[in-house]
Amino acid sequence: MPTPTDFPSAGQPSQLLIHRLLDRPRAWAPHQKIIYRDIRELTYTEFFERVERLAHVLTQLGVRPGDRVGVVDWDSHRYLECFFAVPMLGAVLHTVNVRLSPDQTLFTIQHAGDRILLVHPDFFPLIEGLLPQLPSVQACVALTDHGTLPATQIPLAGDYETLLAQAPAGFQFPEFPEDTPATLFYTTGTTGIPKGVFFSHRQLVLHTLGAGLGLTAFHDPVCLRADDVYMPLTPMFHVHAWGVPYLATLLGMRQIYPGRYEPQLLLNLIRQHRVSFSHCVPTILQMLLHHPASASMDWSLLKIIIGGSALPQGLAQQAIDHGIRVMGGYGMSETCPIVAVSHIKPEDLQASPERRLDLLTRTGFPVPLVQAIAVSPDDQPLPPGPQNAGELVLRAPWLTRGYYREDERSRELWRTKWLHTGDLAHIDTEGYIRITDRLKDVIKIGGEWISSLELENALSQHPAVKEVAVIGVTDAKWDERPHAEVILRDGFQGQLTARDLIHFLHGFIDRGTIHKRAVLTEFRFVESIPKTSVGKINKRELRAHLEAVRHPSPERPTTPPSGPAAHPESPRRDTQPA
Repeated sequence: MPTPTDFPSAGQPSQLLIHRLLDRPRAWAPHQKIIYRDIRELTYTEFFERVERLAHVLTQLGVRPGDRVGVVDWDSHRYLECFFAVPMLGAVLHTVNVRLSPDQTLFTIQHAGDRILLVHPDFFPLIEGLLPQLPSVQACVALTDHGTLPATQIPLAGDYETLLAQAPAGFQFPEFPEDTPATLFYTTGTTGIPKGVFFSHRQLVLHTLGAGLGLTAFHDPVCLRADDVYMPLTPMFHVHAWGVPYLATLLGMRQIYPGRYEPQLLLNLIRQHRVSFSHCVPTILQMLLHHPASASMDWSLLKIIIGGSALPQGLAQQAIDHGIRVMGGYGMSETCPIVAVSHIKPEDLQASPERRLDLLTRTGFPVPLVQAIAVSPDDQPLPPGPQNAGELVLRAPWLTRGYYREDERSRELWRTKWLHTGDLAHIDTEGYIRITDRLKDVIKIGGEWISSLELENALSQHPAVKEVAVIGVTDAKWDERPHAEVILRDGFQGQLTARDLIHFLHGFIDRGTIHKRAVLTEFRFVESIPKTSVGKINKRELRAHLEAVRHPSPERPTTPPSGPAAHPESPRRDTQPA
């Protein structure tokens, strides 16, 4: 039998710290470029030096290990520098969600206990109003694009660029345990008070490697390569822009950061820099494809992953028709976030267009090191197959350990030693995850369950439908019935009725794709659908609005902005926008 002395432990394995992600690109791609909005262009060598200078600045401002440093900025080279410098000091990077309400932003900064805030001038008015209620904040730094400080009541420690220029180059970053917390951000609060999600150095490094392997090893329909040009279309405050900036930096990729998302600017950057890899929620892709300038774009270089919400087949087909290579992906704030992507297996590379469309719009195939199963209401594992839908639960080395300063919620998240997603799903016989719905969004009709996502996917394929959201509304006869909010494409307003859409759904019912009681769907044609701070459809707000419409308060009656709901039997005039 081997003894302990047969396996000596004289060596000391290095810790999985974020600064290890910089070792290879420092030597591999020193002259590669990082570009901000065509305002600033840096080589990787200059970027590494700026990370070191930023470490000096933060140290001089009093940042110590464990301190939280909040960043209030658009997507920028500065944000990328903070992705590295702050956690490499042993401090915690708080990526402040700039699209939350002022009250929610106040809560997140208070709850995080941020010591330093780095603030873009666009957010000076917001922070000016909050600072009196933020006793933990000891200093603020201005993140200006051109070095000009606007008038503000914020007591600034200085301008970011000026402070960096005054700081020395070179910094000896400390070593510490790999389980040290590195980042913190807050969920968007669509289900209540925002929750703080945090990740350690080890988790971020393993996510970079595991998700990176999943994104780079398989080429169809989307594969990330080191020679791609990367531009995020997911905010950097949202789950580290899905963690891709860490991977792009590790690979030494050319990176473009667009600042505030302005459609014409995004299209210009994609065209000018020949952007070939990005990721976003469905609404961002819809916005770009329906912009007037889209028609003159050459989209053939672009590969894009859609997440945050399900990728509807209608939107996927639009992207394909434009020459874009697209696929769905899945993750959550709590999963760092990448869990699965919809790569196509080798045996399906020559499949029919219909088969390929089905595959690339599935929730996804788990990336390496992810375990995914569906469980019954009593948390028992379910076998594969559509008849065995249950809550999706996960294990992976990079899933959050819990919610910041929320013991009870953390225990509930991990109540069975698996992370509970709150998603209703099954694992199909080919190994792909198929999410049917959020558990709270499933519609109960006469004792049977219908998926809002499946209805949305079907309706999205109608040529007149630009965007759609489906929720359940109370019904005296059926318990609930589906309600669809529909935005029509230009030129179709006033031309489509609820009866037309029900007729369209019959094709899916006949093929067994959706439940026959989808014919009970009521429709409202609207000009907009409420979104969360990260661009997802906000069904909580939609439900609250419809409840107010259906049951107005005597003191404050509510009128729907886009006309009454239309049933299939409604006369044509009832289906038109108000």
